[in-house]
Amino acid sequence: MPRSLSPDTIDIIKATVPALEQHGPTITETMYRRLFRDPQIAALFNQANQKSGAQRLALAGAVLAYARNIDNLGALGSAVERMAQKHIGYAILPEHYPHVATALLGAIEEVLGEAATPEILQAWGEAYWMLADILIGREAQIRAEITSQPGGWTNWRRFVITERPVEAEGITSFVLRPEDGGPLVPHKPGQYLTLRFDVAGLEGVKRNYSISSMPNTRFYRLTIKRQAGGEASQFLHDQATIGTVLEATPPAGDFHLPENPQRPLVLMSGGVGLTPLVSMLEVAAERHRDLPLWYVHGTASPAQHALDTQVREAAARHGQATVATFYESGATDEASAGRITLDWLQANTPLPEADIYLCGPKPFLRHFVPGLLRAGIPADRIHYEFFGPADEQLAA
Repeated sequence: MPRSLSPDTIDIIKATVPALEQHGPTITETMYRRLFRDPQIAALFNQANQKSGAQRLALAGAVLAYARNIDNLGALGSAVERMAQKHIGYAILPEHYPHVATALLGAIEEVLGEAATPEILQAWGEAYWMLADILIGREAQIRAEITSQPGGWTNWRRFVITERPVEAEGITSFVLRPEDGGPLVPHKPGQYLTLRFDVAGLEGVKRNYSISSMPNTRFYRLTIKRQAGGEASQFLHDQATIGTVLEATPPAGDFHLPENPQRPLVLMSGGVGLTPLVSMLEVAAERHRDLPLWYVHGTASPAQHALDTQVREAAARHGQATVATFYESGATDEASAGRITLDWLQANTPLPEADIYLCGPKPFLRHFVPGLLRAGIPADRIHYEFFGPADEQLAA
């Protein structure tokens, strides 16, 4: 049972909000510096996000949101679920939480100096462990759900690349099968796989990639764009071959199609953000043919359009699916030239009655998520995933 906070502790935490607004990124940067003094703890994290500063800023925002809502934690339910799912992907275990507590409290004391009174440090210690108890409990539930299924596992498992078809210019799929030959737990359509590249020679490199295949018990397919400066994607495109071994934790992520969707579906993607939505479309074509569906995709050009044949075949099997594609250049007809717009969506899809699933680069999401909200779409019908730390806010 998660511990509760006293009214005095809640008041102290809320009183620290101005300090967090001013010093939050410095506190989280200091926290990670302290935490990574232990190489074993440092190895748990995605160091690419540390180098870019993205994780430091995302955590600062999450800590600030926690302090602001310390007396209304229900408002943080989705953020807590995202955090728990990320921890499953990176194999974060209960024994790792004390290390973070020590580093966080030490960072608060170091950055705030004399302003970090014993009362403030004690209050933040209590607040940290309340949240930690919630996360540990939820992570235990997720792991129990995974391991109760045939093919479920925890921690890292070795996989072999068995196929690598080129899907479009700069985009290749990688089919991963377990080295031990055993079955796999099927992913929920929309979830990602976390890869660790140590056994392939990239020590400490980890990445999350959405699964683009239909859920099954034999393999996972990841469809990956070669990114300029992307250590993992460049390795996969340029060096990984059939037979290359990688490690993965079980599928994770809170962005997925529910088991029994109740409303029409609008699936909307930008660029290689189509990967989780293709998996959703495949499932809808198999299990939810009673629900009208719109699949709307925008990309730079026909040459960079991956998985189009698979999308159109799945839409045909569904029977009530409409596919619309937009190209910034190279379109062969006027209807597909340009970019997706809110006006087009409002005129051609049942936005007010639908559940909308979006995935794409940050500019794509920063345009459409607030735009849909302004158009009157209820927030609980807008579901999104993008490339980068999921704690960044798009709807502000």
